[in-house]
Amino acid sequence: IALVLASFCVVPAGTRADAGQNGGREEFTAFAVSTGGPRTSPVATTVDIVIERWSSEAERQRLAEALGKGQDTMLDTLQDLRRVGFIRTPGNLGYDLHYAHQMPGEDGGRRIFIATDRPISFWEAVNRPRTIDYPFTFIELRLNNEGTGEGKLSLATRVIAGSDGRMIQLENYDTQPVQLNEVKKK
Repeated sequence: IALVLASFCVVPAGTRADAGQNGGREEFTAFAVSTGGPRTSPVATTVDIVIERWSSEAERQRLAEALGKGQDTMLDTLQDLRRVGFIRTPGNLGYDLHYAHQMPGEDGGRRIFIATDRPISFWEAVNRPRTIDYPFTFIELRLNNEGTGEGKLSLATRVIAGSDGRMIQLENYDTQPVQLNEVKKK
């Protein structure tokens, strides 16, 4: 289990979660690569990520509060948030994203954090296999000043609040992510 700092839980001192985030639509493309795992299939394809708006401070606060109440409450809260954009692969419909936050990166670039629920098939909802316990999709992009970089996409993960309420644990984030290579701002 990896510990991951969630942007909706911690905001650096002296900054606002939504500071500088009211810009227009941003589009990114990446090459997604994964060897697959217990809950994911092997993949090698392009992916488009479109952010239409950035999450507000009020939305960030709602998620932070929900995190302390457990995964189910956080999932319900995330699903209730207004759409912030979408993600899609070639030949497929886009899937709504519900949270997007950016912050300055260490190298003068920026880090983008995206969260949403994941699509649950009818079969999965009815039969309730173990995968039903992994309802979240998380994306982290690390971009340089030119708008290029890399990232990770965790298609199916579970969330557990840390004891301090500021950290979350994403199961399998280090061992099962889809690598996002050649990330570029369009």
